[in-house]
Amino acid sequence: MTSESDEAQWYTVRCIFRSDSDGDGFLYEERVTLWHAKDLDDAIALAEAEAAEYAENIEAEYLGLAQAYFLPDSDPPTSSAEVFSLVRESDLAPTDYLNRFFASGRERQRHWHEQ
Repeated sequence: MTSESDEAQWYTVRCIFRSDSDGDGFLYEERVTLWHAKDLDDAIALAEAEAAEYAENIEAEYLGLAQAYFLPDSDPPTSSAEVFSLVRESDLAPTDYLNRFFASGRERQRHWHEQ
């Protein structure tokens, strides 16, 4: 979705990166950034330019996937604002879906209670 206005609007863009793991395989990072841009194409161009710099700084490869999301309010986002959404069709059961895409056991994360 793009804005019909010539004024800058807020967009988020998700980019995907790959770097070497200290174990077997690779690390894949999904990164969502916020952009004030004139339209969706401009937001993606800004995000991809920044993604190239980010990848170089962390010795990773930007994989060329940029998914953008238009924030419908003209003001900067506030608490609870939706900043990205992706809908995927699947015939997997809920637990299988979460395990396949979000909780494979190989994520580098920790439960917030462990802090």
